[in-house]
Amino acid sequence: MKLVSWNVNGLRACMNKGFKDFFAGADADIVCLQETKLQQGQADFAFDGYGQYFNCAVKKGYSGTAVFSRINPLNVTYGINNSEYDHEGRVITAEYERFFLVNVYAPNAQRGLARLDYRLGWEEEFRAYVCALDREKAVVICGDMNVAHQEIDIKNPGANRKNAGFSDEERGRMTMLLAAGFVDTFRLLYPDRRDAYTWWSYMFDARSRNVGWRIDYFLVSARLKEHVRAASIFADVYGSDHCPVGLEL
Repeated sequence: MKLVSWNVNGLRACMNKGFKDFFAGADADIVCLQETKLQQGQADFAFDGYGQYFNCAVKKGYSGTAVFSRINPLNVTYGINNSEYDHEGRVITAEYERFFLVNVYAPNAQRGLARLDYRLGWEEEFRAYVCALDREKAVVICGDMNVAHQEIDIKNPGANRKNAGFSDEERGRMTMLLAAGFVDTFRLLYPDRRDAYTWWSYMFDARSRNVGWRIDYFLVSARLKEHVRAASIFADVYGSDHCPVGLEL
């Protein structure tokens, strides 16, 4: 089974920047998107052979997630069962025969960590949510988790220590999520690989200089470790400030 995840930073814009070509070439069984930035009905996307599921933010042009699947899920739910956190379209869960797929776009703590408290509260609720799923069957979590977990996952760790996405608090919550029974598939296969990033600022030619962050992930329940065949970063795919990531099970 082949899965792909991509923060497209606006699906309508990305459609004009090669998205369809990448989608066709990827030939994935499931494609998960984050930051779609649209409401249902604003645009019509149809990919032959794929069912589509959207979770849109109440606020127009903001956040949002989508799943395209050519395997019919048994069930699809939206959010994490918490009204405080479910108005921004950040989570879609698709249940399949052998696992739950959770597509997630984690909140950004924002400049000056202005939204850190909200982010940390969301982390607690999200961890409880996926752990409850994991007690039923294995879980695959994918998406933009808005945190570079380790120093190896960011080009300039020292300069970003107190910035959103690399604060001690956010990194600590990722450690807690992994300790709860999940595995970072990229680090499972490539524990020491450096300069492997999934997001680059649009400023200062960051992408051409590969000054980036690895904040897009595929995590799996620990009991799925032996089923991980490949974990990929498609750094040569443009169309967004993020690049797609992939997983083969």
